[in-house]
Parts: sequence; C-alpha cells; structure tokens
Amino acid sequence: MSDADAAAVPTLSVEGLRTGLRCPRQYEFAHVHELEGEAAAGDDRVDLLRTALCDALRNADADREALESMAADRLATLWADHDERFHSATQRRHERRVLEATAAAYVDAVGVDHAAGIERLEAEATDGELVGPGLPLSSTVELSSADRGDESPSAPESVRIDATVDYVTADGSSLVGVRFVPTVAPLGLLRYRSDWEGDVASHFTDHFDPESAAFDPAPVGALLETAVVLDGLRGLRDRLELGDRTCRYVQIPLADRSGTAVNWVRDDVETSLEIVDLTDGYVDHHTFGMTHEHRNETVDDRLATVAAELVSGPYDPTARWAAIEDHACPTCEYTVCCQDYIAREVGFDG
Repeated sequence: MSDADAAAVPTLSVEGLRTGLRCPRQYEFAHVHELEGEAAAGDDRVDLLRTALCDALRNADADREALESMAADRLATLWADHDERFHSATQRRHERRVLEATAAAYVDAVGVDHAAGIERLEAEATDGELVGPGLPLSSTVELSSADRGDESPSAPESVRIDATVDYVTADGSSLVGVRFVPTVAPLGLLRYRSDWEGDVASHFTDHFDPESAAFDPAPVGALLETAVVLDGLRGLRDRLELGDRTCRYVQIPLADRSGTAVNWVRDDVETSLEIVDLTDGYVDHHTFGMTHEHRNETVDDRLATVAAELVSGPYDPTARWAAIEDHACPTCEYTVCCQDYIAREVGFDG
C-alpha cells in the first residue's frame, strides 16, 4: 500500500468502537465532532502507575526486588508532581499507599515473569520497541460490498482501526500484549468465561440481533478490541521476525478497589489484582483450526460491519433507542446537546 493509499484509508480507534456500540450519537459527538468530555475520576492516578510500571519494566532486571524498587522510586517521583486536589493530606497519603500496594501486587502476580519475557523478546528483536506506555498497534479491516453498501461505490474498501497496549512480552510460545486499565468490571461475563462457545457466543450475537432485547456493549466492545489487538500483535510479530508465536491479549486493572484491604490501625494497605486474559473467550476453535491463529470469524465479520457503519454514518440511534436511553443516557456527557435525548425529554404523550 502506497503512502497515498494509506492516507485515504479512514481510521477508527478501539475507544471509538466502544463508544459507537454504546450509542452512535455519542460516537458522533466524541469522535466526529471531537467534543471532549471530562476525564473519569482517578484516570490521572492510573496514568501515573502505568508510567511507573512501564519504566520499571524497561529499565530494571527481571528480579522482584529490583523491579519493585524501581517502580516505587519512579512512582514517588511522579507523585511529587501530581497536583490532583484531595480533601486532606490524609487522603493524599492514602491514595499514594494504594498505588504503591497496587504496584507491589503487580510485581508479585506477573511483573517478574513479564519482565523476563520482555528480556527474551528483546534478545530476538533488537530494533523493536516492546514497552510503552501506549504502544501503538493497528488492524486494517477489509469491508465487503455489503458492509460498504451497494449504493455507495465511493465508500472505502478498508478501515484502519488503532489500538494500544502498554507492553508486549513472551509467555512460552505466545506473544502477549498487556494493557493496564482502570478496572475490568466492564468486561462482564468475559471475566468468568474461558471459552467462546456457549455463553460468550450467544451474548455477542444477541447484542446485534434486532429481535433480541439484549444490549451489553461493554463486553461486546471488548471482543472487538481483542480482535484488533491480536491482529495488531500479529503484524508486530511479523515485522520483528518473532517466529510463528500465537498472540494473546491481557488486561490488568490498576484502580479496582474490590481487592483492596486497609488496616487503618497499622496504616497499611494490601491489594490483589484480577488479571484477565481475553484471548480464550474470543477464540473460535473452528477458525483457529483453519488458520492456526487466534481468530474468530464471527467477531471479525461483525467488526467490519461496525467499522463500516461508523466511518459512513448516519449516527442515528433510533433503532436501539429504548436500550440506549436506559443504558447510555444516564451517564452521557452530551445529553445537553443531543437532539434525540432532548426530543424525548420534551415530547408529549398521545
């Protein structure tokens, strides 16, 4: 593909995919008109910890004490410049201890193994960047004539979808992309299922079934994101000549307090992390048997359809409005300028 051809290919992000699944009008406001919403509370703290952990993975040896010490030192430096407003010095100290406990829990759970995996990859791929934060990946999705619309001959033939991971490591024969997230709560049943067949497959297909009342965009979006990330990892693997490793995608929460225990008497904080590998719940074993890659034909086909809808518009939420109104509108930042929501609010019965 030439530079001119690449420039002509429309681009989406996985965040845009997730937003479009929640509400196409919300996607229009956020990603077409680029109206910025407010960052969620605690996002800056997640970014601090993400940066500290990535810096430790990049610079420390694959040793527990070295990794934990470097992460703690880097976090202390970043925290000193952190200007988030807290209601008291006590709260600020507590939030720092939670971050320190989270970093220690990460090192204990997977940090040392992942650092060793990064070292192994770096020995093979001397020219590639493996540690972020925010390592860019992308997947180019080919659109069928049905996705493009027969009446739109000028519609794009493909869409590039961008994603990021925070680092890439090796685990046995797998290349693993890892992304730090605030929480894994939005993953829903994907946290508890390790097989596509059954609940995950029906949950995914029901969301898009016009005859079904199912509406659960967060885990559906996570499956589409997994498809993008795995394809992006395959591209990275091939560029860096890392062999025929299969690819996996893991999310690690940094702001989920469900596993946090505080001893106020000892002024001590401990936490644990719920690490989720999204790969097994995504992989369709039939497609895997045909391609020997972690793929899912059902998800990949739907990804192309959703991407085509988002690059072409219109962003009309009418078809799913009842579900969108119940699930998306209560927390949407754009209701004040949303004609669909306003029309509903000021409409008269009868």
